[in-house]
Amino acid sequence: MRYIGNIFRPPSEANSLLIQATIGCSHNRCSFCAMYRDKEFRVRRLEHVFKDIKTAREYYGPDVKRVFLCDGDAMVLSAEHLLEILKALEHNFPELQRVGTYANARDILKKTDTELKELVRHRLSLFYIGLESGSDKILKWVDKGATAAEMIAAVNKAMAAGMKSSVIYLLGIGGRKFWRENAIESARAVSGMNPNYLSALTVTVIPGTPLANEMDEGSFELPSPEEFALELKVFLEHLHVKATVFRSNHASNYVPLAGRLPKDKERLIAEIDDAIKNHRFKPEFLRGL
Repeated sequence: MRYIGNIFRPPSEANSLLIQATIGCSHNRCSFCAMYRDKEFRVRRLEHVFKDIKTAREYYGPDVKRVFLCDGDAMVLSAEHLLEILKALEHNFPELQRVGTYANARDILKKTDTELKELVRHRLSLFYIGLESGSDKILKWVDKGATAAEMIAAVNKAMAAGMKSSVIYLLGIGGRKFWRENAIESARAVSGMNPNYLSALTVTVIPGTPLANEMDEGSFELPSPEEFALELKVFLEHLHVKATVFRSNHASNYVPLAGRLPKDKERLIAEIDDAIKNHRFKPEFLRGL
């Protein structure tokens, strides 16, 4: 296997075979993100991807069940290009159950319903999308590259084609000034998506990013642990989904939570209230990206 630069994948893909279909992120301008700033975006040549798949088959055998396509947004590839990769994976791994990828909203919206259904038929069945915030003001400020409406439409379109969705909400990205707007507008957006999976991560200011520069200049102020927890509480109070697996147990979170919504909503809010009341937050030395 030949990986170029640092490789990232969601925690739920820990046991997946990682295949690098693209290098870097086609957008790569989000002010809070440093994941792909060491790479210039480009599409890997198919013969290189095929060679990695063949090497993985030789090393792991035919029983690979899950694959994750790296880097930042393999969905930027044309449907034809993706199908070539998916067919090679199916050929080499007959036990393959699912393929996952990060996705940008506009890349999903560019594909037709027929194309998306064909990708699902060849096991591209899970996508991860960073909503970050449901506030267009905040999304524009962090240079997300999509509006909340576009992200809602993209999630609904891909799910209608048969894909499962995993949506990321970023606590604190509105700073202390816009925490409540971030909570309420993000809850509105997620409610419009009704995703299969929902993760709440906590913004981490990484040195060298535009967000770090804004914090140094005083235009962005990081919330306290109590304020992060209060934002999550308000978010959950305004969230209305039908059947969503919820997690806020990422290494970045001060209050680790897990449950199913809406069934566990009251319990989750009670756990947040208890954490605030008793100042029960994960210590800084245990937090990470």
